[in-house]
This record gives sequence, structure tokens and C-alpha cells, in this order.
Amino acid sequence: MSTRSSENKIILIKRKTRLEELVVRYNTIQQAQFYIERLGADFSDYISEDFHYRKAVESAVMELGALGRVQLLERQHVPNFIFGDQDTVVVLGQDGLVANTLKYLHEQPLIGVNPDAQRWDGVLLPFTVKDLRHLVPEVFRGQRQVREVTLAKAQLNDGQSLYGVNDLFVGRKTHVSARYQVELNGVTEQQSSSGIIISTGMGSTGWLKSVLAGAMGIARSAAQLQMDGAAAAGARAAGVAEAAGIEQRLPWDHPNLYFTVREPFPSRTTSAGLVFGQISSRAPLKITSQMPEDGVIFSDGVESDFLEFNSGVEATITLGEKRGRLVV
Repeated sequence: MSTRSSENKIILIKRKTRLEELVVRYNTIQQAQFYIERLGADFSDYISEDFHYRKAVESAVMELGALGRVQLLERQHVPNFIFGDQDTVVVLGQDGLVANTLKYLHEQPLIGVNPDAQRWDGVLLPFTVKDLRHLVPEVFRGQRQVREVTLAKAQLNDGQSLYGVNDLFVGRKTHVSARYQVELNGVTEQQSSSGIIISTGMGSTGWLKSVLAGAMGIARSAAQLQMDGAAAAGARAAGVAEAAGIEQRLPWDHPNLYFTVREPFPSRTTSAGLVFGQISSRAPLKITSQMPEDGVIFSDGVESDFLEFNSGVEATITLGEKRGRLVV
């Protein structure tokens, strides 16, 4: 006889631990231990992480089982899973798992749970397993605050699309140059670069911040080589002010996206003028591939889940028509 308090469906999403991934690769725990210890690493840390994560999964299943119908879903099955409109989604961290789940939802509420607070901080993991017994019924009743997240969307002219919670990457699979045409606000440019990064508000302190900080640091250093001491000091002060601007985290529901071109190469046939800018619903970024092979678009650092972006394919980058909804 069921003792659960409702028939609401709860999807609990988990991932493989580092130990589980090693066992997949080396077949046994003993073989995995031999490999790790031969490299001088502490294998006990892998054991500890696996133990605590498994306990968190067991506890979460027990807590949620008393509240509704629970389905346990592995991370690798999320892209092809069909979520019901009324499903409540619980993700058993880390932050990356939350982001890579959120983009496949259609505005179902997502609860981020930190399985091991001693190991991970978890910006997107505000709750513990013990919180679920009180939290989930409040979500069912619509009594919990939800924070909306703007998504980026890449729409191809062949009908395919891909969403990004933090960022999208457009470029080549390998470390060779990407060739494409880019268009924004009526301005068109042929480019050769290491790829384009498109960031959301949530991703503004991640990959985008890293690229901008590197670019500003190079520009400041180059300028200082041509200045006297006083001017160089002024440049350093200006650089600090610029860096402070990057430190300001954009809101997660920010109404615009930002793009930056990595290592643009100007030549007789390519330019480097349209290398940074803002994307809005009224001003999308259009990119047409000129790469005969290995052109890709992927999101949130997951290279295995990508769209092919080869010669003739056009991608329109804009804000997603749906939003992520994180329970807070």
C-alpha cells in the first residue's frame, strides 16, 4: 500500500561519480585504484566522494518517495527524456548538472540540491536533501519563489536548435581556425577566429568574463610598453576600473546576450571589427558557416551534445522563447 502524500511526478536527476566513471573505463575498482595511485593521487578521496553521493541519492529517493511518484534519471539520458508539463525536477548537484538540465526543460520548476556541502559550494544548489520534505510540498502548492533564467538559443536554417543556460560556442571541434560570416544590426563581416562565445546573464561571470579579462590584460600590457611611467600608472588604474566592471554579475533574467570573438585574425579576406557586442530579441546575431567539416555549436561546455555547423548552414542566435525556473 502506497504511503506517499500525492501522485505528483518527481524526476530526480543524478550523475555518475568520478569513481563510477573510472570503473567504466578500467572495469574494476582495483584497476581504477592502481591507475590513480600510480599517478600519486589519493584514491580515498574518490571513495569518499562516491560514498557520500550514493548516500545522498538513497536519502533523496526515500524523502521524495513519501511525497510523490519518483523517477530516477541518469544525466546522460536527460537530452532525450520527455518531461511532463506538471513534473517537478530535482537535481542532485553539481552546478553543471543543474545548468545542463535546465536547458532541456519547458519551464518546469527545478530544485537544485547539494549532495555534499563539505565538498561543493554550489551557487545553484541552495538546498540539502533534508530540505526536500518541506520544500517539495510547497513547490506543489506554488508557494515557493521561483527565479527565472534567460536562455540563449541557436536556431539553424535546417530546423535544428540548441539552448544554452550559461553560454553557446560556435566554432570548430579542433584547435584550427573557424571560418564564417557574421552579421549584426545590418553589419556583415567575414571572419577567421578560434570561435564565438555567446553568454547569458547567468554565464556572464564564467567563460565570457575569462575571455574579456584576458583581452583587457593584453591590451593594457601592450599599451604600457609604449608609455612612460606616469602614463603606464594611469593605464593600470584604468584597467582596474575596467576589470571591476566585469566583476559585476548580470542578473540571471538579463534581457540581452553578449558575444565575443576569440582570437580574430584580420587578413585580406577577413576582418576583426565585429568582435564584441550585445544581442537582443530585436537584434539577433546571424552566423553563416564557411567550414567544410568539423563546424559545431555546443552549449554549457558539453561538447558531446552539439549541432553540426558546416558550410552553408546559418545560425540565428537570440534569446530563447522559454525561460529556466529555479526554485529558491
